[in-house]
Amino acid sequence: MSRRVPVIGDDERRARVGWRHLLVPSGRVARVEEAADAVVGLHATDAATVYLSACARLAEPSVAAVERALYEDVSLVKLLSMRRTIFAVTEELAPYVASSTARVIAARERAGLLKHLQQHAVGWDEARLAATERRVLAALERRGEATTKELGDDVPGLREQMVMSAGKPYEAKQSVGTRVLRLLAADGHVRRGRPRGSWLSSNYPWAPVRQWPDVPVREAKAELVRRWLASYGPATVEDVKWWTGWTLGDTRKALADVGAEDVELDGGMAALVLPGDAEPVAEPEPWAALLPGLDPTVMGWRGRDWYLRPEDVPALFDRAGNAGPTVWWCGRVVGGWAQRADGELVWRLFVDVGAEAEAAIGVEAARLAGWLGEVRVTPRFRTPLERELVAK
Repeated sequence: MSRRVPVIGDDERRARVGWRHLLVPSGRVARVEEAADAVVGLHATDAATVYLSACARLAEPSVAAVERALYEDVSLVKLLSMRRTIFAVTEELAPYVASSTARVIAARERAGLLKHLQQHAVGWDEARLAATERRVLAALERRGEATTKELGDDVPGLREQMVMSAGKPYEAKQSVGTRVLRLLAADGHVRRGRPRGSWLSSNYPWAPVRQWPDVPVREAKAELVRRWLASYGPATVEDVKWWTGWTLGDTRKALADVGAEDVELDGGMAALVLPGDAEPVAEPEPWAALLPGLDPTVMGWRGRDWYLRPEDVPALFDRAGNAGPTVWWCGRVVGGWAQRADGELVWRLFVDVGAEAEAAIGVEAARLAGWLGEVRVTPRFRTPLERELVAK
C-alpha cells in the first residue's frame, strides 16, 4: 500500500511565510544576522534593499544595526551568487554560498573581463590581469581600505579605459578599475566598505576579506538547499532551480542529498519539504508588511500565484522581472507603495482588504517612515506603480 502524500495548502504556505520570514510582529528578531538567515540571504543588488528588508524583520529597526553587521563585525557579507544576483549572507553561510554558486559565477566573470580587455583595451592579457590583481590586494593590505580611484594611484593600470563600440555613435568607455574590483569581489577577495556619505551612497571604499574555509561543492549545495527549504518550503523543483540558478541535475542531486520529501500543493502540484516538515504551523496573528523592491520574500519562488495575483504583476515588476515595493496582508501581496520627495509614504491596494487590514498597513507605514526619518529612498529598479505613486 502506497504512503499518502501530505497536502500543504495555500493558507498553510502563507502562514509559514509570516513566521519563517519574520513578518509576523511577534516573530520579529533582535539581530540583523537572524533576519538574513531567516530568508537565507538579503537581496543586495540595490543597497537600500538590505536595510529595508532587514529592518522590516527587526523588532527595533535600526540603520546602525545593519551597518554594524556589514562594516564593523562583518558578520554579513555580499556575494555575487544565486542567479548572478548580489546577496548579503551571514559569514557562517558565506563559505557554502561561495563554493556552491559564487565561484562558478566568478570564473565566468573572469573570462568575460579578460575577453573585454583583450578586445577593447591595449596590452592586456591573462598574466597582466593576474599581476594587477596581486598589486591591488597588496595595496589594500597596506591601506586597510581604499576607493577604486585611490587604488588607481597605487596601480595605474586601474585608471585605463576600455573603449566599447569604438567609432560608433554609441561609443562608450568602461573603467578597468571598476571591472577589476568587481571581479576581486566576486572571487571573495575584497568587500565593499562603509559608504562615504549616507547609507544609500554609491561612493564606497574596498577592503580585504578574510578568506573562508573551502567546502566541497556537493556538501555546499546540499547545505544551501537545506536552509532554503527550511525557509521557503514547500516548493517545487522548478522553484529551487530558479532561485539557485543551478542546472536541473545539480538541483535534483542537492534535493536528494537533503532527503527532501514529497508533498502536494493546492491544485495537485508536486512539491518538496525537508524531512519531517509537513506538519502545519501555528496560525499567526493578522500581519501587514511594507517590503522593499527585490525583497527576498516576493522574489523567493518562481511560482507565485499563491501569494501574488498574475494580473498585478505588470504594475509591481519591471520588464526584467525585478520586483518593486510591495504591500502584504497575511501572506498575500495586496498592493504596492512608494516614498515621495517630501518623505510621505503612499500606497495603493489592488483588492478590498477591509478596515482591519488597512489600519494595520497604516501602522506599518508609520513604523517605516519613523525609522527612515529624513532619508529618501528610490528603488534602483523602478516599476510602473512606484513611478505612478511618486508622480501624483
